[in-house]
Amino acid sequence: MKTRGLLIKLLLLSTLLMLPLIATAEEPKATPAQVSVTDPAAPAASGATAAVVAPAETPKPKNVEPVLNTGDTAWMLISSALVLFMIPGLAFFYGGMVRQKNVLSTMMHSFVAMGIVGVQWAVIGYSLSFGPDAFMGLIGNTSKAMLNGLLTFGKDGNPIYALFQNVATEPGSIPEYVFAMYQCMFAIITVALISGALAERIKFSAYCLFVLLWTTLVYDPLAHWVWMTDGWLFKKGALDFAGGTVVHLSSGVSALAALIFLGKRHGFPTERMAPHSLPLTMLGVGMLWFGWYGFNAGSAIVGANCSDAAGGLAGLAMTTTTIAPAAAGLSWMIAEWIHSGKPSALGFGSGVVAGLVVITPAAGFVQPGAAIILGLVAGVICYGGVMLKAKLKYDDSLDAFGVHGIGGTTGAILTGVFATVGAKGLLAGDVKQFVTQLIAVGAAGVYAFVVTLVIVFVLHKTIGLRVEKEDEVMGLDQTQHSESAYN
Repeated sequence: MKTRGLLIKLLLLSTLLMLPLIATAEEPKATPAQVSVTDPAAPAASGATAAVVAPAETPKPKNVEPVLNTGDTAWMLISSALVLFMIPGLAFFYGGMVRQKNVLSTMMHSFVAMGIVGVQWAVIGYSLSFGPDAFMGLIGNTSKAMLNGLLTFGKDGNPIYALFQNVATEPGSIPEYVFAMYQCMFAIITVALISGALAERIKFSAYCLFVLLWTTLVYDPLAHWVWMTDGWLFKKGALDFAGGTVVHLSSGVSALAALIFLGKRHGFPTERMAPHSLPLTMLGVGMLWFGWYGFNAGSAIVGANCSDAAGGLAGLAMTTTTIAPAAAGLSWMIAEWIHSGKPSALGFGSGVVAGLVVITPAAGFVQPGAAIILGLVAGVICYGGVMLKAKLKYDDSLDAFGVHGIGGTTGAILTGVFATVGAKGLLAGDVKQFVTQLIAVGAAGVYAFVVTLVIVFVLHKTIGLRVEKEDEVMGLDQTQHSESAYN
């Protein structure tokens, strides 16, 4: 007990000592500019880039011809691949935590999202998210359906590639194809995160339709709200550097809505449902952390000019994406050590993921000291969120709500507290920014929850959501896919 008490005191003392440092941190002089394009019909903001301080009127693009920036393009190509790498990482992370009879089924949830959303994004998703506004900052129009306009041909027959460009003093830019595919990876992993709450009992056919409907009706509008210069939350000045609201809060809240409607697994909570392979899960943690550098540092495409996509802002985002999960892994481990008597590998890995989630909306807005505090808070808050399901007796199979819903909400709110780079948070004297973050969290959370309930209700009444009890007992690998992970 003395050891546990000492650990608690050390954790509290370290947090208290850092708060003055954050409050007195000097704001950098350089302020990132907003994202837009040279063509008014082209998308105006980076989906994974944060909306920085939005003035009352969006600045007009300068009359300068865009020029391809090869360095930025190379980095964004790499970042796109890194985010795609997170999806098999998520499959391993989730796959290791389920029972042996459901491994392939669980991993398929991540992989099939790559197929469904990959096609949906090209057909309509990109246009709905990043096309010109269709109605009151709520949704894009269909002018970029089938990625229309991203490639044209000159009089000589040679291809001309549309360029995505920031509102900037320099005309450096990247091919819009690259930007579109980078954003596609975000859409894929967001809906795949929800599957963690539905594991071991949802019908594969119902899940496939859910992926299509949820991406179209929930993710695409939210991306437009937050990341387009004509999105209503962007205009209010909401900050979301790489997806705390659009990705993690929305998927976590949607997971809660879906699991409440879906119900508990057969035998929960009396039957033991321990992870079948923690090494598989820890491998997934490492892959997720590695890919998250593309997720967060790639989102630095916003900046004083587009060349900052591979510049100082990317370096800051990479730094905070290293520090926060490190601190969160430790704080979760210590909290678990104090609460249960022993630290676990799963606990440390879950803490790392929680830290990555919480730093996502803040990665380019906060300095390293704040990243440590966000990480420490993330580990403790998300550990408490996971413990909450035992008290409330809901079956969040793989803690999608506990980590992503609670973590995304925490990160979005704390961004409004600790922001000092390109925006001022509460500690820097801007109360309005903090209030704006609360509005964004509330609006996105309510919208995602309600629309998800409608989607699962429709699926339940049409094709059905759950597998039969006998199929669930036998295992979804056999009953849904006629396969076995281990022969």
